[in-house]
Amino acid sequence: MRFSQVFLYTLRDVPADAEVRSHALLAQAGFIQKLMAGVYTYAPPMWRTLQKISQIVREELNAQGAQEAMLPILQPREIWEESGRWERYVRDGILFTLQDRKESDACLGPTHEEVVTTMVKRAVRSYKQLPLNLYQIQTKFRDEIRPRFGLMRGREFIMKDAYSFDVDAAGLDVAYAKMRVAYTNIFRRCGLNFTIVQADAGAIGGTGGSEEFMVDAATGEDAILVCRTSGYAANVEKATSRRPAVPSRGEPKPMRRESTPGIKTVEALHGMFPDILPGQMVKTVLYVATYADKLQDVAVMMRGDRDVNEVKLANHLGALAVKLAEEADVRRMTGADPGFAGPIGLRAGTRLLADGSTEGLRNFLCGANATGYHLLDVNIPRDLPQPELGDFDTAMAGDGCPISDGTLEVTRGIEVGHIFKLGTKYSEAMKATFIGEDGKDHPFVMGCYGIGVSRIAASAIEQNHDEKGMIWPLPIAPWHCEVVQVVFKDALQREIAEKLSTELEAAGVDVLYDDRNLSPGVKFGDADLIGLPYRITVGRDAAQGQVEFVERRTGATEKMSIEAAKQRMIDLVRATR
Repeated sequence: MRFSQVFLYTLRDVPADAEVRSHALLAQAGFIQKLMAGVYTYAPPMWRTLQKISQIVREELNAQGAQEAMLPILQPREIWEESGRWERYVRDGILFTLQDRKESDACLGPTHEEVVTTMVKRAVRSYKQLPLNLYQIQTKFRDEIRPRFGLMRGREFIMKDAYSFDVDAAGLDVAYAKMRVAYTNIFRRCGLNFTIVQADAGAIGGTGGSEEFMVDAATGEDAILVCRTSGYAANVEKATSRRPAVPSRGEPKPMRRESTPGIKTVEALHGMFPDILPGQMVKTVLYVATYADKLQDVAVMMRGDRDVNEVKLANHLGALAVKLAEEADVRRMTGADPGFAGPIGLRAGTRLLADGSTEGLRNFLCGANATGYHLLDVNIPRDLPQPELGDFDTAMAGDGCPISDGTLEVTRGIEVGHIFKLGTKYSEAMKATFIGEDGKDHPFVMGCYGIGVSRIAASAIEQNHDEKGMIWPLPIAPWHCEVVQVVFKDALQREIAEKLSTELEAAGVDVLYDDRNLSPGVKFGDADLIGLPYRITVGRDAAQGQVEFVERRTGATEKMSIEAAKQRMIDLVRATR
């Protein structure tokens, strides 16, 4: 393809709103244009890359027996009410909702569990029709509160979502394993370095296994806790750990009330009581939990040196959402100003939970539910009944690995894929059943598998760029190489460049031929910015039948014959297939 005919216009300056390199470089190279917050147009070069990613996805999913379909973007409220998700998604501000001329409610699909479940339950009646795995590559819509990072967190994006239907949990395990293999192959073929981490299922739900595929990137939004010893990896919403131990404070002592005027933080309390370590204190964190039909006051006892993981808390409660109590709520629940909350004497009806980090603590310090006071030497169950225990802790760097004697480290990543087991969450809610071998109705056992197609492209650039521009991995580059004719008016250079480009294309190599009447400096600058993996320069050595073969990633340059350059490029492309 000739550069002079491609819709590709590079910019001199980086867009002012670009926060990460992928956003800056894709926009500067003319691959994307911002239309509105979180919504981008894809220029032809970007679309070429997205099509290549999509094809890799198709090939690997098809190899595992999945079948491609296309599901509607516009979805009726009724099926979301049937699954029980309308209220949560509206409350979370995720859904783009609208009404038609008959004032019927609908939404633009952020995901398609309801649609695919409806489709399958209308068509599949017998266990003999199972297992089944359906997928689509489709535009999704989510009303992000703060769209940012270009294609990383948009309001409109391209996603592959797949859904498996099986007769039982054993069948789901097989489907899940197949998708895990497919995902591993997809991201490897796309040229990405990635980590598979344990994850929370989020708003889509499900109670089985859940794993995210994270592209390793310093600019990633997601914190990942990893153990180099065991290979354990989990995102911060899911991670567990061995907490650092704290010294015992001896045998139980009589509980007493101490005046602590204006002392509201663990740090300040440690300053006032230096013999009591933060880990020997208990802070009581207050929340208001939201359910479909009610609000509930919740108090969480947490060791003073640890933090509450709100995702774990919401999952434990089965709540739509949890929100830190505001000042008025704190006073209502405790009768005191913020900073003095404790587990003893909370308002009736407050659900009291305790993180496992508090178990076994003796003579701990906590709030007294009275402004200006704390309680010392509190012991369970003497001074209060044992609260409901759970894991509400946020694992941190330096904690012990939960499965080995290693130590957790924090890295960052970009989520590009998520697989999880839905079980019967949707099939039971939507009365989606099949007739089993026993002649009885059974709910489908489902799995869900998502890949951010447009996010893969941006993630590839986050991992592959330098100060000059992008460096595309060969399998997903819009073109495999660029042929640059140095002097526009040189007839021999033009003849060689055109012939080389034609022969490479005929051999299956995607070529961008820079035939523009511009200076060599501009051409080379654009080549570096666009970041095609290889460049063949037809210049002053053309008369001797030689060209320069340049690798974009390393800058390595080698002079060779035209035929040798052509064959090397063909071999490189064939090796990726």
